Amino acid sequence: MWSVRLFVLAFALVGCAGHALKVEPMPPQRTFALPSKALQEERRINVYTPPGYDAAKGVRYPVLYMPDGGEQEDFPHVATAVDTAIRAGEMRPVILVGIENTERRRDMTGPTQVESDKEIAPRVGGSAAFRAFLRDELMPHVRREYRVTDETAIIGESAAGLFIMETFFLQPEMFGTFIALSPSIWWNNDEWVRRAEERLKAMPDLKATLYLASAGDDVPEQAARLAEVLRANAPTGLRWKYEPRPDLLHANIYRSLEAKVLREAFAPASTKADP
Repeated sequence: MWSVRLFVLAFALVGCAGHALKVEPMPPQRTFALPSKALQEERRINVYTPPGYDAAKGVRYPVLYMPDGGEQEDFPHVATAVDTAIRAGEMRPVILVGIENTERRRDMTGPTQVESDKEIAPRVGGSAAFRAFLRDELMPHVRREYRVTDETAIIGESAAGLFIMETFFLQPEMFGTFIALSPSIWWNNDEWVRRAEERLKAMPDLKATLYLASAGDDVPEQAARLAEVLRANAPTGLRWKYEPRPDLLHANIYRSLEAKVLREAFAPASTKADP
């Protein structure tokens, strides 16, 4: 339990591991503001387009969405990893869409009955509204404004990983690939570990890809239990992988795994690998 308590403290104090105080170097990106009825506020969006996008007028691309997608959050290092892999021919070209935070712990968490969970922020439990923003406002906007295919993915760590796992279980049709790094699945007394079996049995026709990883200092026990449920109950159309990484920390797992995981998720056709 000490590791969970330590992780809760880190979650409350710093939010997302790897955030920088200054903007890191990153590839060129476009930024726009999108008013949201679901969230009752304006959200800042950063978009990376792959090399050659402007010249290749007839080409469409998969889209990778990421919470924690501000310039002083995780967008710079993810965009750099994506751009580097594309230019090396190790990853198919994709469009990266980052959503900058306003109230991160509100947006990334679902409801909770655990009092200590509620102490991490003035407001929590807003994941349904954030999911509606993604599904009904941001994703349609991206489809209108950018040349995209129907292939979508989402990547995130910590509380964003929790949001990704919740979305996988509640609305798995939203994305084709779900990448959750060190997700905060201790939330609400391990809710999505406890409910995983019932939710998996409720989607027998699911076709998707799920990648789950845990670090050595967060919640490996919960992640391992979730993996056991997946082994016993995953639909045949779900490609999934659980990667325990006791050698990594919650603070460095995102940057340590992003390049490898994204190369696998968007591998060139001739070298496509399992997640």
